[in-house]
Amino acid sequence: MARISKEERKSTIISVALKLFSERGFYITTIPDIAEKVGMSVGNFYNYFTSKDILAKELVLFISEYLGKSIQKINEEDVSTEEKVYKIVTMYFDMADHKPEMIEYFLRVYLSNREVFGEDCKGMLCVSPFVTEMMIFFDDGVAKGELHNQDFFSAFGLFMGYLGGMVFLFGENILPEPLSEYKTSISQNIFNALKTRS
Repeated sequence: MARISKEERKSTIISVALKLFSERGFYITTIPDIAEKVGMSVGNFYNYFTSKDILAKELVLFISEYLGKSIQKINEEDVSTEEKVYKIVTMYFDMADHKPEMIEYFLRVYLSNREVFGEDCKGMLCVSPFVTEMMIFFDDGVAKGELHNQDFFSAFGLFMGYLGGMVFLFGENILPEPLSEYKTSISQNIFNALKTRS
């Protein structure tokens, strides 16, 4: 039987913890709960993460890096800003469909329990890979003359507000159609709100 590497075991812990935290909440989920689901002792778990708070921060970084790498690939494509908006929306909606625990964790744990993250995650520290790629996206769009120049946080809030709102409605089973059916209309709404005025 093949031996599981430390990195593979750490990856399994991250997947299980994301699922449990997003389903049950941060405070209700315990280290023994996570260890049991992974199939390891609590003592062994602490060889990977020395506390629940450290694990929580690692999960935010994991999600931010996942989003950052996904958006970086889109940023590197030689396509219009309008097409990039569509690709970012598609990526985010696909994530909500296939990896809902990532978005649930971000909304239900990170944004709702900021006291857990403290100074280590002050401001944008824990989400900087994701935010940095969104800054690059906006800067490129402005440089091409396709997006109007505005305060980054206004533009970022608008973009993420649309996505977050739709994912929330999807998660609450309010949308009459699957999330994928809204990619085109949401992309057009976002681009129209951000594009340069002619």
